[in-house]
Amino acid sequence: MESVRGLRNIPAESVPKICVLEFDGDLTDWLVRERLALPFPAWPCFHTSMYRAECDGIGIGIVARTIGGPYAVLVAEQLAAAGAQLIVGLTSAGRVSADLPLPCLVVASSAIRDEGASCHYLPPGLSVDCRPEVVEELRKELSAAGLAVRVGPVWTTDAPYRETASDLRRWAEEGVLAVEMQAASLFAFGQARKIRVGAVAMVSNAVDHDGGQFDTGGEAQGWFVLQAIARAGRAILGG
Repeated sequence: MESVRGLRNIPAESVPKICVLEFDGDLTDWLVRERLALPFPAWPCFHTSMYRAECDGIGIGIVARTIGGPYAVLVAEQLAAAGAQLIVGLTSAGRVSADLPLPCLVVASSAIRDEGASCHYLPPGLSVDCRPEVVEELRKELSAAGLAVRVGPVWTTDAPYRETASDLRRWAEEGVLAVEMQAASLFAFGQARKIRVGAVAMVSNAVDHDGGQFDTGGEAQGWFVLQAIARAGRAILGG
């Protein structure tokens, strides 16, 4: 990071305390077009750009298109070193539990570790938990925004085209709500590095859904989600 600062003449400035890793990038693109998010030039990263947005008077950092667990934790490591105190993954997800409405939000309370990055942070295991206070504040603020919210486990996999019918049945029977690509890696990173981490999954598609796929509710709803995450972050960090 010091090399990036030197090569790009970046000032030594801390990033916002609350940072969001936005998986898809479409929401970030819209925020930039609408001038709701502006470049944050002090972000010392070779691979990504950061934008800063004001959400209910709370400044948050946003890094887009952190797709997959290894990339998410690469950026999370750098965020933590640059001053972030809460990192929230905002990810698209597929439905596992048949009773989830589409679209809806899932606040991940734990994640099945069907990926590789988490094993570099924690000993092998079936799942990894999110801190309860992070889960509760995210649930509370997202629900208060009038959004459909469920809390529960997700299945993290780094092989997106191997979500087989038998795997989906298995995890549904185990109570898993949705499948995504980064929560387990981020939670393991958070435990190992002792930094608060959360994950919000925008469940927008399902193999058993006959209607439109990948509907996350539009940019306006995404903006409400970010504002709720910011308020939750303020409560988690104690103001």
